Amino acid sequence: MPNRLRYVTANAVCRLPVAELDEFSASGLWAITVPKAYGGAGVSYVTVAEVIKIISAADSSLGQIPQNHLGVLDVLLQTGTEEQKRHYFGKALAGYRFGNAFSESKSKNAGAFQTRIRFEGEHAVLDGEKFYCTGALFAHIVPVAGVNEQNQAFFAFVERDNPGLTIIDNWDGFGQRTTASGGAVLKDVRVPSSAVIPAHRAFDEPTADGPISQIIQAAVDTGIAHGAFEETLKHARLARPWIDSKQDFGWQDPFSIATIGDLQWRLHGTDAILAKAGQAIDQALAEPSESSVAHASVIVAQAKVLSAQIALLVSSKLFELAGTRSVSGTLNLDRYWRNARTHTLHDPARWKYHLIGNHVLNGIAPPRHAWN
Repeated sequence: MPNRLRYVTANAVCRLPVAELDEFSASGLWAITVPKAYGGAGVSYVTVAEVIKIISAADSSLGQIPQNHLGVLDVLLQTGTEEQKRHYFGKALAGYRFGNAFSESKSKNAGAFQTRIRFEGEHAVLDGEKFYCTGALFAHIVPVAGVNEQNQAFFAFVERDNPGLTIIDNWDGFGQRTTASGGAVLKDVRVPSSAVIPAHRAFDEPTADGPISQIIQAAVDTGIAHGAFEETLKHARLARPWIDSKQDFGWQDPFSIATIGDLQWRLHGTDAILAKAGQAIDQALAEPSESSVAHASVIVAQAKVLSAQIALLVSSKLFELAGTRSVSGTLNLDRYWRNARTHTLHDPARWKYHLIGNHVLNGIAPPRHAWN
């Protein structure tokens, strides 16, 4: 499991966490959502969120990397043939990591794809450029999103060493530095048609795929908040008291005590809504309907809003309570804020407020896509 000291070093020098990732995936945690019918544990999404939160508290890059892997497994469950499910679930159980080549930096919006997929007999051919390919550099198989002539999205499971697929290590974000969320280029990439699933069907009908993708993002942010809170407690206890406090130690400062109390209840509240979101997803998986999926999207959106707020708040208050010495570069404490600021930009929180309010006030179900 992730070691925080190892992570601090890796993050500071931008060393990709290859050994840590191997250890993480070898633990079997990447396969915990494989359904029991296909040999997996089929755990609750309450458990999935808790696992990602714990990992992210130590290393938020490691916590983020499996996000698309877990999302793809659900799309496979919803849209794959029985043969495809047996094959790719088996790969996951054997320790294979699925990356992603979904997003594009030059398309009209996050849900639009310029990458094309065309079917030629028993094969599919893909051409295009991708970015934000988190996990692809470490993956054994890279699911690629492409659209056909009818603008319907498909996922192609492309082997990492497939001719024509080039993964580019050009991620230079100031946070989540070791996710290797760089680009990919596909030139005449050919795969068997049996390696392609109609991903658009996961949203044509009500499924929990969007909430599943989002709860993992919320769990990462909640984990960042927990990691930052641990550091805040540690350094607040070591800080010198302010001269006007008339106290001997920093941990006696009444304003520090009050701030810690404020952060604690907010963090516990976020934990609670994250667990409730997992329960809503489990219900939507058990009984998929327009109503259950909409409910899951709304509860997960609440978790996403709260987790983003608390991650940014705690990672900032850390410095306020720890004092000037906490900005020393050797401590690398700024990684929590950098990671929180970077990861919370994955999709805008302002639209989560709108989603929640529109459902509560007007009874409007959230649009179905990977960001809801």
